[in-house]
This record gives sequence, C-alpha cells and structure tokens, in this order.
Amino acid sequence: MKLWPVAALALTLVSCAPRGDERDASRPPSGAESRAAAAPAPASAIPPATPAAGPAATARPRIAVLGDSLTAGLGVAKAAAYPSLLQERLDAAHLDFEVVNAGVSGDTSAGGLARLDWTLDGDVRILIVALGGNDGLRGLPAEELQRNLAQIIERAQARGITVILAGMEAPPNYGRDYIVAFHKVYPALAATYRVAFVPFLLQGVAGNDALNQRDGIHPTAAGARIVADNVWTVLKPLAEARRRPNT
Repeated sequence: MKLWPVAALALTLVSCAPRGDERDASRPPSGAESRAAAAPAPASAIPPATPAAGPAATARPRIAVLGDSLTAGLGVAKAAAYPSLLQERLDAAHLDFEVVNAGVSGDTSAGGLARLDWTLDGDVRILIVALGGNDGLRGLPAEELQRNLAQIIERAQARGITVILAGMEAPPNYGRDYIVAFHKVYPALAATYRVAFVPFLLQGVAGNDALNQRDGIHPTAAGARIVADNVWTVLKPLAEARRRPNT
C-alpha cells in the first residue's frame, strides 16, 4: 500500500488544532456539537463564509464544503480560501452553484458530524467532506474517524446529495500502525459508498515551504490555489451533472 511521502508534514497541517473555545458565529450553538467534540475547541473563531442574504443567493443550488481551518482559510483572505476559488471556477464555467464554506478551525470528524444538518440546510446538491486532520493530530482512533465520516456520507446520500471525500494523512508521531490505519480509512470509505475521491487534499502543497504560511501548516494563497486544483478536478464533472434539474 502506498503512503503519501509527505504524510509527516501533512498533518502537522491542520493545526487548526485548537487552544480554547471556538464556535461558528454564523449559527446558534448546538448542544450536540459540544458533546460530540473530541477535544476542546480552538481559541480564535474563523467562521465559515455564509451565503449572502437575498433571493438570488437562496435560489441557487449549493455545494457545501465541510471542513476545518484548511477549508475556513485560516491565515489568508476569505477570497483566497479554496472554497472561494472553487466558486470562481464554477462561475467561469457557467455552473450556477453557490459554494458554502462550512469550515470551522479546530473541527474534528465528530464536530463535523454534529453540525451536519446545519451544513446541509437549503438545496445542497454536492457535499465536499474535508475532515480528519485534527483527528490525526490528536491521535484519535482511526475507527472513530471512519465511523464519523461514514455517518456523514450516509446522511448526505440519504438526502440525494452527491459526496466528494477528500483524504488526509496522519502525522508520524503516533507510529506506523496508526499512520497506516488512518491512511486506509479514506479509500475504504470511497469504495464502500462509491463516492468521488480526492486522495489527498494537500497533494503538492504539504511540505513545501513556499506554499505554506510561516507556521508550516496552513497553505498560503498560492498553496490554496493548488488545493483548489486538487478538488476542482473531481468537482467539475459532478457539478456539470448535478446542474441539471432533478439530478
């Protein structure tokens, strides 16, 4: 089995790893979410970008991106975060979708599961699941990661939503057995649920100093463009299919 060579740096990565309590300011607090969180949440809130109010915004079908600080765009301008770049590409391709950035810094797979119903509010046609980085940083069991992601996929598919799963890698400090178990979660889920798959969200970015911020963790604006490339390759054909009515 092939492991990504950048796994060691990849998940020093989502040090969206928290230091206090962080919540999405655009929605009311959820008791379920607080119970489900695997560890204390971070200190500085990076609220997800939410759709502009008004008929034009609510009329368009949505693509929701459920993730952590990599999705929220920690350390870069809102317009430089990869969900915003996906919106630009959709617009340029005349694919009339609204991208909802549901990235919350510090979120684990459990946190993403807890706020799934909020994320899927409205006419969501496609869900991009980009979670797991913080599970790996905290050494949470790979079995727990798999259960949480499976529930997210199942619940989205039950609503007729197309799912894209973005893979992550574990840091090296928990040992090879954990790295291997963590790595296997994503392709196994993609095969089981027949979902579209981005093997590694940070492919081409992780471990490259020129594409990461000074923390060595979060992509720069240039790095975020490569992340958007990784996702766009998978998203574009699905968006073309799902733009048709009742598909």
